[in-house]
Amino acid sequence: MKTPVPVARTRRKTRALILRAAHYILLVGGVLALAYAAFVIADAHTYQSIQQSKFESEMQSASQSPSPNQNYAPHPVIDGSPIGEMEVPSLGLKAIFVQGDSPRILRRAVGHISNTALPGESGNVVLTGHRDTFFRPLRNIQQGDAITLKTFHGDFQYRVESTAIVPPSDMQVLQPSSERTLTLITCFPFYYVGAAPNRFVVRARQVDLSPQ
Repeated sequence: MKTPVPVARTRRKTRALILRAAHYILLVGGVLALAYAAFVIADAHTYQSIQQSKFESEMQSASQSPSPNQNYAPHPVIDGSPIGEMEVPSLGLKAIFVQGDSPRILRRAVGHISNTALPGESGNVVLTGHRDTFFRPLRNIQQGDAITLKTFHGDFQYRVESTAIVPPSDMQVLQPSSERTLTLITCFPFYYVGAAPNRFVVRARQVDLSPQ
């Protein structure tokens, strides 16, 4: 028995409406995703620019002070507070790093993991960042590359000694050190879509113990 023509036509129209609705939903979803990505990039850029300007201004004021040691006011180390600027000249990488590693912090800056040493202290300074933003250049880092951490307490330079790929469960990279070391952590592989299965770790050693 053949399906009546009006019924078949109605089914075709319904199917066409569903496909059209799905098309528009996907289109709107894509536009919203692009808009959010653009917002995240713009927000991070704006935050970095503002903090960079503040950091340079405060550093300049401190250098012009007649008695910098007496007039210096320690910056509180609380979540979200800027600590300094990280620079890897060989990679063209320069970013403000702040205390903490929450999603909001890592969206805008490189994060300093709490309970690890601060730049200039004896121990293991651990910084983390997203592989698709600030730490993307780390894919090209080489042994011997210089890393400088500029802080309100002075500049501290490190030399890259090794890199490694470890699982997220490897907490050894966060362990304290009896020496002045720097550890950088980001997700790996760099171009993986979704939650990356591993971590890329850079280990460096301080080579200049005296703040500049």
